[in-house]
Amino acid sequence: MKLKLIVALVSDDKTDVVVDAARSAGATGDTVITSVRGGGLRPEKTFFGLDLSAKRDLALFLVADTRAREILERIRDAGRLDSEPGAGIAFQMPIEDAVGLATQLPTILEEVEPEI
Repeated sequence: MKLKLIVALVSDDKTDVVVDAARSAGATGDTVITSVRGGGLRPEKTFFGLDLSAKRDLALFLVADTRAREILERIRDAGRLDSEPGAGIAFQMPIEDAVGLATQLPTILEEVEPEI
């Protein structure tokens, strides 16, 4: 089975919405790493040396290749990634191999069976 890793870097107030959107589109699990930092085109402003940038979270989803684009689009829409400056970024990468999916694999296979 071909898998993709979807990575979403979003502001912490959007994390739950993005995770819910990914799950409703077929993601069977998620990993969220909180309080990460990143910079975009324009650096965040500081106040007396204090960083005023919003907190960001990194959400990771290992998904079936056939569902990846739909999940990515749902993340985009839920997080308003294309319409709200600084809302975040999401992308997908191919995964060559993975282990530790014994509990999720039956669900993944059941969901993608009609598409195979």
